[in-house]
Amino acid sequence: MAVEVVAEGAEEVVAPSPAPEKEVAAADEAVTLASVVSKNASFREESNSLDDLKDGEKKALAELRAKLEEAIVEGKLFDDGKVVEAKKKVEEIATEEKKDSAEKKTEEEETAGEKEDSEKKTAEETAGEKEDAEKKTAAAEKEKDAEEKKEEEAAAEAKKEEAGDGEKAAESSPSPAAVVDKDITLWGVPLLPSKGDDATDVILLKFLRARDFKAGAAFDMLRKTLHWRNSFSIDIGDDELPAELAGACYLDGVDREGHPVCYNALGVFADEAVYRKAVGTEEGKARFLRWRVRAMERHVAGELDFKPGGVASLLQVTDMKNSPGPAKKDLRVAMKQVLDVFQDNYPELVARNILINVPFWYYAFSTLFYPFMTQRTKSKFVIARSSKVTETLLKYIPIEAIPVKYGGLKRDNDTEFTAEDSEVTELIIKANSTESIEVEATEGDTTLTWDLTVLGWDVNYKEEFVPRDEGSYTVIVRKGKKMGSSEEAVRNSFRAGEPGKVVLTVENMTSRKKKVLFRHKAKSACAKKC
Repeated sequence: MAVEVVAEGAEEVVAPSPAPEKEVAAADEAVTLASVVSKNASFREESNSLDDLKDGEKKALAELRAKLEEAIVEGKLFDDGKVVEAKKKVEEIATEEKKDSAEKKTEEEETAGEKEDSEKKTAEETAGEKEDAEKKTAAAEKEKDAEEKKEEEAAAEAKKEEAGDGEKAAESSPSPAAVVDKDITLWGVPLLPSKGDDATDVILLKFLRARDFKAGAAFDMLRKTLHWRNSFSIDIGDDELPAELAGACYLDGVDREGHPVCYNALGVFADEAVYRKAVGTEEGKARFLRWRVRAMERHVAGELDFKPGGVASLLQVTDMKNSPGPAKKDLRVAMKQVLDVFQDNYPELVARNILINVPFWYYAFSTLFYPFMTQRTKSKFVIARSSKVTETLLKYIPIEAIPVKYGGLKRDNDTEFTAEDSEVTELIIKANSTESIEVEATEGDTTLTWDLTVLGWDVNYKEEFVPRDEGSYTVIVRKGKKMGSSEEAVRNSFRAGEPGKVVLTVENMTSRKKKVLFRHKAKSACAKKC
């Protein structure tokens, strides 16, 4: 663990090391995370064929199809409950009005009875008193009626305004039927099940798997995704990342199962100016998120096939070499935002997440956000330290499709090897032993070309041309050299003026066996002319 050093004059003051038990706890935490993630190599992507689904999964798919069909046809897909609440409010107001009307009628009947009794009593009184009483009663009743009338008018006006507000709220919320298009699509796939597109079920299965085949939860997730796409304006604009970040995210080749491989290189953020501009501000983070989402959309639209049996997900490789350390929290925040958006709105579109060149500090910091991932998301992570990069990638990507900088044989704009002549051969070299590979030139004026890599290298390597004619001299093509563990693949060529062979010698002086992968081709001058 890091120890802070503070210099004053010519003396150095070293901060006390953390308690041993804390170091052990941190180490145990890192080892635990590594061991959990290391088990994920056994994760296998499920089939999208309906015939391969279990009975419970088929039932969940049927339920989700029914929910989605009803929501789209009845215009409820984007109904967030406001319209229903407004209608409910209007109905409650109408009920209250009926109740008030009934109470008023009862009061009027009681008033009429009291008035009749009063009239009988006043008839027995003197004529003068009767006349005065009638005048006073009439005046009082008139005044009372006027006041009651005003109160009734005010109450009626208030209820009318309240009812109007409720109706206005209902009207102000656009009717879902008017905004939900029955031709609505997601990633180019129709969502209305009754349209009969096979790709619809593939999309729905992705949401179901992300929610453990709970139809209700999957439907809510799908609806939230559609809401998010509308609010994020996902289909508007074409946000471009600055040129200095062009290598931060790119597609390159496919894995063993045909998944397009997307590489994310965090080392570009090592430059302080680039870091500040890209993620150093809230505006920068928002721009970075929008660009990363747009890149994902392009990858999905251009590379994935949602038909049953098609390749419907990507393989993500994130290179943490030279990435900013734990002190640069802005990058962690930006990357977590991207991870959250992808987990919530792009379910099952990433078949696997491989992290390579992972520094030790990552294990400790990853425990902060690791608990917030779903178990399914966790199961797709694979972590490799720098010494295991090529070996790890090779489990999922053929060596000819792995870039040279990661120990593979793939080179940009390669014209030497094509798909037809790039067959790769494997050779195992036992501990403390030597093996030779021969590349034949059956005739003179032939150009021999070869690629070779050793997983983990740490071997002695040399190349030489041995003529068939014993009277000719052996030619050293490449002097013997101790190859370090991080060497890139070797590519070389030799023009043989006479028949013979190039001999590639690999000497393994370690106590572990080594795997060599190589390919070669020969092109004669006659073939070039023809």
